[in-house]
Amino acid sequence: MIKIGSLEIHLINDCTTHVDGGGAFGLVPRKLWQRYFQPDENNLIPMTETCLFLQASGKNIVIDTGIGSKLNDKARRIWQIENEGSLLPSLKTLGISPEDVDLVINTHLHVDHAGGNTYMDDNGNLQPTFPNAEYVVQRREYEDAMQPNERTAATYIPDNYHPLVETGQMRLLDGDTELVAGVTGIVTPGHTPAHMSIRFESEGEHGAFLCDMATYAVHFERLGWITAYDVEPLRTLETKRVWQQWALETHAIVIFPHDPERIAGRLQQKKGNKPLLHPVDVSYVEPTR
Repeated sequence: MIKIGSLEIHLINDCTTHVDGGGAFGLVPRKLWQRYFQPDENNLIPMTETCLFLQASGKNIVIDTGIGSKLNDKARRIWQIENEGSLLPSLKTLGISPEDVDLVINTHLHVDHAGGNTYMDDNGNLQPTFPNAEYVVQRREYEDAMQPNERTAATYIPDNYHPLVETGQMRLLDGDTELVAGVTGIVTPGHTPAHMSIRFESEGEHGAFLCDMATYAVHFERLGWITAYDVEPLRTLETKRVWQQWALETHAIVIFPHDPERIAGRLQQKKGNKPLLHPVDVSYVEPTR
């Protein structure tokens, strides 16, 4: 758990996937990035699928929903999934049922962040995972997801979000939005044009779930290290520049979506004007199976 003022943020790993290091690090040579992650014989490195749970303003809030349970066998082989579907069992550990969740925040609609929004029931019908919750995402993100191109089509799956919009359960946001007191969705473009990070403020303390602005901690330390997945990589670079400065000025705790080793930390200015992340001691909620 991470405390930011009165906010208590629980970290949940929906599953661990294994992805090609070239995708995660783009133009960065393997000789450099393998100092941080040692790839296997197939050049695969681990990637956690971090979701957050917190209670604020009397609401039970889930941020991102992981990959979920709807992938076919081919997709499971591609993702090399371990411990699939741990979001709900982890919420159970916290004493939270799907019916108890009031708000679901999607940072963006890629399958590994929104796949758990819905599930197939025993009759093969699509259902919202959190039946009583309001879901939110940026309007531009939804529009892009509904009109993918050849590069983005594989990661945008309409079953994860389109039915929720049709029924009115998903609200589309237009820009930066305070969702509850102390919890604000901020558009942080680059990974996608309307990618959203979540800023936390409470009792003079600051934090943020950066999400795919910085896939791994090293992506936040090094402005020029950007994934091959980013739709607008040069915008990612400038977005990170702004948020690096914010993190240094506020001494904020920043949380990463996919780093299995440095899940969260505080950025510090080191000698030579190079920022370095100092990890904070945090662990994932243990799922109750």
